Amino acid sequence: MTDLPLKDRIALVVGASRGIGYESALALAKAGAHVVAAARTQGGLEELDDAIFAATGKHATLIPFDLVDGGAIDRLGGALFERFGRLDIWVQASATMGAAGLTPVAHAEPRDFARVEKVNFTGVYRLIRSLEPLLRASDAGRVVHLTTSVATAPRAFWGAYAATKAGAEALMKTWADEIESTPIRVCVVDPGRLRTQLRAQAFPGEDPMDLDPPSAIAPLIVELARGDLTPPLTVKFKDWKAGPTAAALV
Repeated sequence: MTDLPLKDRIALVVGASRGIGYESALALAKAGAHVVAAARTQGGLEELDDAIFAATGKHATLIPFDLVDGGAIDRLGGALFERFGRLDIWVQASATMGAAGLTPVAHAEPRDFARVEKVNFTGVYRLIRSLEPLLRASDAGRVVHLTTSVATAPRAFWGAYAATKAGAEALMKTWADEIESTPIRVCVVDPGRLRTQLRAQAFPGEDPMDLDPPSAIAPLIVELARGDLTPPLTVKFKDWKAGPTAAALV
């Protein structure tokens, strides 16, 4: 493994202004990639850019946009093509539980449910549609999609989040099968219990210091983004942390 295993790779991180997305973007930049950071929060993106510049001496490309804006997603693909001509890495880290957080299905407000659906599900479909041509232009496109355990094991009050994340996971796995003959590889990652804002929203009484920080998963994201390794379709962070690392991804 070289000091910069992702040297000169173009990496898009959606949801890069905080949490896992922020730490993933920073780690990818430290590994040599040029990071295109996308998120809704301009201030968070600027903080990320400052951190990347301090660590690497290079700036990221910042794209503030909202996943509910389908037109912006469509324009994203064109803008990346004009600037870079390809995309080597896409990390999909954005997600929302909605402003109300955990809510019984029958009590969910339609407007709030619609936003959760657009961010967690329809936004992913539109990103796939917009980014596939760019990933096909790479010699080894890598896609890392962050999922959740409730996507496959839903439980009370998680309805909107669980259903939309399950839908997005199904989309990613379907797409992975469709592009099997290309150099693109997709990995769906369950990060488990990490110290994120979304986790705090779901479990406000939990001591965050009992959880790993989101930076803990960053080395796994870098490994999964490497073009010289073939990632599995699914991986759980807790299993990766307990087992072999890069050699298992060949």
